[in-house]
Amino acid sequence: MHLHILGICGTFMGGLALIARAAGHTVTGCDAGVYPPMSTQLEEQGIRLVEGYEADQLSLKPDLFVVGNVVTRGNPLMEAILDQGQPFISGPQWLGENILNGRHVLAVAGTHGKTTTSAMLAWILQYAGLEPGFLIGGIATDLKVSARHDAASRFFVIEADEYDTAFFDKRSKFVHYRPRTAILNNLEFDHADIFPDLAAIETQFHHLVRTIPASGRILLPAGCQALDRVLDKGCWTPVERFGPGGRWQAVASAHPSHFELRCDGATAGTVQWDLTGEHNQMNALAAVAAAEHVHVPLPTAIAALSAFQGVKRRMELRGTVQDIAVYDDFAHHPTAIATTLAGLRKQVGRGRIIAVLEPRSNTMKLGTMAARLPQALEAADLVFCFGAAQGKHALGWDPAIVLAPLNGRACAYDDLDKMVLAIGRAAQPGDAILVMSNGGFGGVHQKLLQQLQTQAA
Repeated sequence: MHLHILGICGTFMGGLALIARAAGHTVTGCDAGVYPPMSTQLEEQGIRLVEGYEADQLSLKPDLFVVGNVVTRGNPLMEAILDQGQPFISGPQWLGENILNGRHVLAVAGTHGKTTTSAMLAWILQYAGLEPGFLIGGIATDLKVSARHDAASRFFVIEADEYDTAFFDKRSKFVHYRPRTAILNNLEFDHADIFPDLAAIETQFHHLVRTIPASGRILLPAGCQALDRVLDKGCWTPVERFGPGGRWQAVASAHPSHFELRCDGATAGTVQWDLTGEHNQMNALAAVAAAEHVHVPLPTAIAALSAFQGVKRRMELRGTVQDIAVYDDFAHHPTAIATTLAGLRKQVGRGRIIAVLEPRSNTMKLGTMAARLPQALEAADLVFCFGAAQGKHALGWDPAIVLAPLNGRACAYDDLDKMVLAIGRAAQPGDAILVMSNGGFGGVHQKLLQQLQTQAA
């Protein structure tokens, strides 16, 4: 079958394209911006990419159009598909019906940590020799790709997003996945562009819970009130909790980043890795608990985590110049920003942290959580925010006002090159520059490294 994928360069749809290709389908696709790294990954697999959404793509004559949630009414290609009565389906529905059906699906849902936890879980299963299929919203160093399909594998790990499915299907993506093992990592308000409040997201999580069989397992952190409310709506599946007070616990060891993993109060072993932050320990507990549900021995899971190299764009070191380190992280929600900074602070001690933030998500642009930013950024010594109250990169709020509680430690720029120059001038040997955005941020990481190299010359 020939599939033509609309919105193919998004992390989910690009991963789906790789899976469809591996399943034996002919795959082409289009996007408004055909850009690396996804475009490179797709082209290496022989997938033809088309720039834009022009209606003339109907001449490709695919058997089915697979529509990403970036596509809206008014899109020229989508309007042509509708006018000519061509067959179309959403990405999540196609995946659920054609790839996940009949497999043991291990789904990772939650506001934060989905990509990292999914990567940990897929790596544990691979390390254990189970060769799982997977679709993850990032590229783990160990797994090398964001998606893989193995027709012979019984298991499939998927990052289960609560965002809506498509313009014609406003349910969360994860209702199409029918997991048998489900990690509900955490739950906070997000996606203000589609959800009016936290209660609306809790309803979608309840819809997910309703699809999990009684022979399955639900894993969630102890003490998360929002997830407790989700289960209070009805739960028909055994539940296990991780974190303080749960069945699965992490206990600090002598090494700053290592931790003991305990199950039912007994020490199962020590995870010896370089990842920082309590959030990564919680992600690890969830991944080990999910792997245990498919009979991966705890010593094997612990050994796998000790070898885990992390995920690109999750505290990824992009380079060092004159003892100034530039890190990249996907953090874009106040909780994730605070957690990421806390992990870096633990790593650098009293060294200076320069936080560079792009409020790029719809939720952040709208200003729904702007008031939480000063507290989230408190651990940073200097803060540079890309965006202003007016101009080309205008936000729905004024950074100068919102970040005023940081007492002169924060400034905002609407010009990326001017901001890079200012950061370069402010940086000192020993500093850690932490760039946080859920987008490409105009290649700011490389621009910063080039600016530092220019200054050092």
